[in-house]
Amino acid sequence: MIINELQKKDLEKQGYRIVGNHSAVKICTWTKKSLLDEDFCYKQKFYNIKSHLCCQMTPSLLCINRCLFCWRDISLLIGKKLVEEDEPETIIEGCIRKQRELLSGFFGNERVNKKKIKEAQNPKYWAISLSGEPTIYTKLSSLIKELHRRGNCTFLVTNGLFPKRIESLDELPVQLYVSLDAPNKEIYNKIDRPTMKNSWERLNQTLELLPSLETRTVLRLTLVRNLNLCNAKEYSKLIKKANPMFVELKAFMAVGYARYRLQYSDMPSHEEIKNFAKEICSHTGLKIIDEKENSRVVLLAEKDSKKRKLKFD
Repeated sequence: MIINELQKKDLEKQGYRIVGNHSAVKICTWTKKSLLDEDFCYKQKFYNIKSHLCCQMTPSLLCINRCLFCWRDISLLIGKKLVEEDEPETIIEGCIRKQRELLSGFFGNERVNKKKIKEAQNPKYWAISLSGEPTIYTKLSSLIKELHRRGNCTFLVTNGLFPKRIESLDELPVQLYVSLDAPNKEIYNKIDRPTMKNSWERLNQTLELLPSLETRTVLRLTLVRNLNLCNAKEYSKLIKKANPMFVELKAFMAVGYARYRLQYSDMPSHEEIKNFAKEICSHTGLKIIDEKENSRVVLLAEKDSKKRKLKFD
């Protein structure tokens, strides 16, 4: 077991629910807003998912990096190997059960959309991205395969430090996100603060791998003012190398534990993100095809193709 009782108690105070030895689930803010018909996640606008049907989870609370902008308490769980790995079925069933527990209070809220809360008891969109690094979990391929067998759609987010693990997946997620947080090694080491040797080189190996993967690929840039919101030409070279289907440029948000490492003044405005996106477009030939202003995020692609909308019911 990798989580002690003190760590578990701290994570539960933050709204997490621990599943087995190394997994966790947490209700996303956008899922809550969707249930109350207040708003929805930008992924709903960009890719046609349904925010109230999302399960935000991770099969590995461990992480290799200590990113400055991370909203988690990164002092808790640093490492690159899990012990006593749980089976995929155990993780999935545990996440569903814990998610239902977390949602139970909404039944007493008179403002909740009754149809949505009923549907939310069986999530369809699994965001394998809550915390930690999912590719540390060696049974990830089996987890994705089981989720697909049950008729679910999977979004996997990785920091790209295990390219061989990604390459060996015999079941790819519906959409694969790779975090690209810096235009060069110097800035990468400042912002991601990796604990593993050759992390920048490993990330680049993953970028080189992406064009060969037969699935939807996305590079996500989380941008911090006066830190990594710069060097559009260098970012563009990396984007061209990876040749992803989409590129998301998103502003750093001062929430959670990130507020202890960065300031509110480090949050770029939506206008800054959009202007930087235009710079990236000028070097790559990509186009801005969508945006969500209150999330401070812009979506780039070669053209506004209908393929970006997930056909998943």
